[in-house]
Amino acid sequence: MHTIIRQFAVSAAFALCAPYASAGVLNFDDIVGPNGFAAVPANYGGLDWSHSGLSVFTGEQAPFTPHSGQGRVTTDWIDGGPIVSTIHFLAPTVFNGAWFSGYSDSSVRFDLYAAGQLVANSDWHQLSNTPAFLDAGWDRAIDAVVVSTEFQASYVMDDLTFEDVAQVPEPGTLALFLAGLGLAGASRRRWFRIQKT
Repeated sequence: MHTIIRQFAVSAAFALCAPYASAGVLNFDDIVGPNGFAAVPANYGGLDWSHSGLSVFTGEQAPFTPHSGQGRVTTDWIDGGPIVSTIHFLAPTVFNGAWFSGYSDSSVRFDLYAAGQLVANSDWHQLSNTPAFLDAGWDRAIDAVVVSTEFQASYVMDDLTFEDVAQVPEPGTLALFLAGLGLAGASRRRWFRIQKT
């Protein structure tokens, strides 16, 4: 009987925590434009891209290798285009990172902002034609991420990964839930012992 209770408790914990584990991944494959370029819609994927200066690139061209599918974003290729791109989250969000490829003489990094204040920087990531994941290196909520590079149009970014803070439980909430499960299991066990005597 104890095994059944234990299995039930574990199943309940997974069921209740499942919504917290969902992450969003933007792969840009659903944005297609003429000649392989298209503007990122202002509110694509629930994020604000209106001040990013980023466009979707779907053509095949080395060293801009996609991580998945064909869609990936890049800075404008016009002379004088941005080397810094800002993406705003419409709600506080935990930003995990993204996949990058590009020219090997360039690198990229993330600057993370919450309420207008810089809260973290990722490491600089050296680019190559093989996509590699750049981890944001920060597990708290932010409302904006800035992608920086030394040279305009030197990279493509793919599979941007993030989690909505509403989906991430507070550590105290999760601890309280697990403690409650433990107490319920202990009470149930004690009740069975009393019934046997």
